[in-house]
Amino acid sequence: MLDAPNARELADFYLRLLPGWGVWRDEDGPDWVHIRPPDGGTGLSFQSEPVFVPPVWPSRPDRQQMMTHLDIEVDDLERETARAVAEGARLAGFQPQAHVRVLLDPVGHPFCLYTETAQESQ
Repeated sequence: MLDAPNARELADFYLRLLPGWGVWRDEDGPDWVHIRPPDGGTGLSFQSEPVFVPPVWPSRPDRQQMMTHLDIEVDDLERETARAVAEGARLAGFQPQAHVRVLLDPVGHPFCLYTETAQESQ
């Protein structure tokens, strides 16, 4: 579950980011959406939170901590980073690994794009 000021807007971002994914359930009203991959695997849920405070990356003890972050495997790190930015993500100022890109979704949740090579070298 990812909170956001507007669940549908954030779900739309992730639908653009994750090709082939679709809305699975949204009958609970405009403030809750669940999306999942075409094979029906684990999905993502989004809930509108009117007092949402975005997390800070990297974490600081006096600021909102991230509750979760997504790791998304990609084939071409530079191309997919550029595509994510074109869809509304921002490249995080702090990048702790050379073969991983930390980005912030439109409401500030951190997520990582990585290649299989990066996982093998860790």
